[in-house]
Amino acid sequence: MKLVVVLMLSALALSCYAGSGCQRLEDMINNTIDPSVTENQYIESLEEFIPGDTTKQLLREFKQCFLDQSNRTLSNIKVMMDAIFDSRQCASY
Repeated sequence: MKLVVVLMLSALALSCYAGSGCQRLEDMINNTIDPSVTENQYIESLEEFIPGDTTKQLLREFKQCFLDQSNRTLSNIKVMMDAIFDSRQCASY
């Protein structure tokens, strides 16, 4: 899970350049965090961005990492995401 968090945080630095005004990005993040979204629903929502079966399988494993977390942990991730998007560094984008 630590690796997933590190990868997510490194991706967030890039997503900041897109600004939190990017609805597709926000939807993807919310679907990743939301425990009511199944792996299949998650894959379907990202289908146009998935180049092959290997990526699809890796995204399933990525989503499963979040499904394995407690609701409290997922809530804390949501708070972290809000703090990043509301940060001074992202505010200018």
